[in-house]
Amino acid sequence: AAAVDVNKVIADLQELTAEKGNIFKIPPYFAYIAKSFSVLEGIGLTNDAQYSIINECLPYVSKRLLTDKSERTGGALSTFIFGPDKSNEDRIIDYDRVEQLVSGFGDYTTSASGELLGQNSSRTDAVESVATQVLDLLATEEETPLQKIFIEQLAKIITSSTRSAWSDIRERSGKLPSGRTVLGSIVDPLGIFRTSPIVRVNDLDERTVETTRNLIQLITSNSPSNVDIPSLTNTEIVEISSIIAQKLFERRSGVVQTGNRLAMQLLQLTADRLDKGGERDIVVVPSSDPADSSSDGRIREDSEKKEESSDRLASARQILATIEQ
Repeated sequence: AAAVDVNKVIADLQELTAEKGNIFKIPPYFAYIAKSFSVLEGIGLTNDAQYSIINECLPYVSKRLLTDKSERTGGALSTFIFGPDKSNEDRIIDYDRVEQLVSGFGDYTTSASGELLGQNSSRTDAVESVATQVLDLLATEEETPLQKIFIEQLAKIITSSTRSAWSDIRERSGKLPSGRTVLGSIVDPLGIFRTSPIVRVNDLDERTVETTRNLIQLITSNSPSNVDIPSLTNTEIVEISSIIAQKLFERRSGVVQTGNRLAMQLLQLTADRLDKGGERDIVVVPSSDPADSSSDGRIREDSEKKEESSDRLASARQILATIEQ
């Protein structure tokens, strides 16, 4: 954000208006705001060569994006978090963009709570404040743009992490002479789900798991500055647990609604993955006699493969329809 030259942006917009005035016009109020930004940044640059009016506005912009429930702001939030991939079904949050958003919101809440004015609070109070903010943002009865994005990404994280963990455990169990893993042979002796899209890890899963690791580090680094979780005393842990339990109970309706939406999203992801995953990989053993290829038990007819995939997909769709009712 510090690389944004406000004066240059204004000049470019004015030039665009002059060239394409018949299809592009700057509203008068926007011109006044842009001029104000230019003046404020000019004043700031006289004292600090690295000053950026955009960076100074980031805390308020972050707070507005995360708390405003309007569809218009929701669209802006999606653009901010996902960038050019916001319309992609396989979209994954951009870590750098989320880091800016979280840092900006943290600065806003810190300033609004008076901590920058020297007001000290206990570690319990700090955790309570964070818990309240998180629940107010995410555990809402009415679905908000932020909650929708959160549930979508959390469902992807859960499914991808589960597939990745299962794949690692399966590989570590060792392999049999047939080439199958020991654990895979025990859990699925017939190999029905050996190459099923439900358990097969793809590039999207790997990217999701990597993004999750980065987000965990981001959350850890942005925890309250006066809270060191490992150093909490037993008394503080009990007090914090009681506070969080009380807040969850107070928002139980919103928590239940959020949990239901997450369950629906998980089932929807599973159904979509079955729908787009294709049929199982087919092992074809070369044979000099074409007649034998239909009776060796290892080659499946297209109709059989489609019927098996359709049955699993129909079951997932039926579960979704039942829950929606």
